[in-house]
Amino acid sequence: MKIPGLSFSLKRAIGITAVKQKIARKTGIPTTRQGLERKVGRSVLDYLFRKK
Repeated sequence: MKIPGLSFSLKRAIGITAVKQKIARKTGIPTTRQGLERKVGRSVLDYLFRKK
């Protein structure tokens, strides 16, 4: 039986999420797949369309 609006995350409870966030902030490299794809895509576009 679930309570509406209440969810539980084991990773969040253990602290894995916070550690990943701290690493991402210090290194500037996202730890999520979506974030990493955005960063790589932007880098490629910046390289292709850079102004001289």
